[in-house]
Amino acid sequence: MSTSSDPAPVAVVTGASRGAGRGIAAALSARGWRVYATGRTIADAPPGGIAVRLDHSDDDAVAAFFQRVRSEGGLDLLVNNAAVISDELVNPKPFWQKPLDLAEVLNVGLRSSYVASWHAAPLLVQRGRGLIAFTSSPGSVCYMHGPAYGAQKAGVDKMAADMGVDLRGTGVATVSIWMGILLTERLRAAFAGNEEALAKTAEHAETPQFTGYLIDKVYRDADLAELNGRTFIGAELAKRYGITDEGGRRPPSHHHLGTPREPSGVVIR
Repeated sequence: MSTSSDPAPVAVVTGASRGAGRGIAAALSARGWRVYATGRTIADAPPGGIAVRLDHSDDDAVAAFFQRVRSEGGLDLLVNNAAVISDELVNPKPFWQKPLDLAEVLNVGLRSSYVASWHAAPLLVQRGRGLIAFTSSPGSVCYMHGPAYGAQKAGVDKMAADMGVDLRGTGVATVSIWMGILLTERLRAAFAGNEEALAKTAEHAETPQFTGYLIDKVYRDADLAELNGRTFIGAELAKRYGITDEGGRRPPSHHHLGTPREPSGVVIR
């Protein structure tokens, strides 16, 4: 049981300069975390966070950053959220008629999550308790925005499952969380001047902070080991903890889009 004299737990949230990452970092900070919020820009850093300008495609810079985290006291939580998302993502054309650059999400999005986790894992294991959380979506099992996006989301779900096997027994767990439609600054701006349409969309959406509150609860769960390696629909995970979103809303799970895959129990070393 924590006391007022206990040091604040430490989190790293990648891709935290806007959108989901910014909201997650702000939510964790509000829950008493010391948060390193990384991003390629820091002008819109989340309130309460330690803004760190970091390009997650630069392995040397990422290594130096985690060395800084180690030297400044260690780590309890890593949230892998950074991803390169293009405006062309929602273009309904087939993948070969979209820019090849969309495949960059397999670098900053998938590979970058592996690199950050590789650096974070020893720090978390040293603590004796910790969490690696991945932000994901139903795009890991249904067609959503094309194969590059889908492969990235399926990849982080599988990464959570397999890293969970390696971390078993260390006190550190991994989870992947499917987020719903997010009420980001960008989405709100798209509805500028049409408050009625925004309100209707909000009924089926989540604030960016919502996932941050979930991650905080997962970390503090006495049965954390039972969650290890699993992928959850965020809105359904909220029921476990009795969490509601802004205004007491209960975001829908969008379960009709798909169900998280249950990994096989077979382990081949």
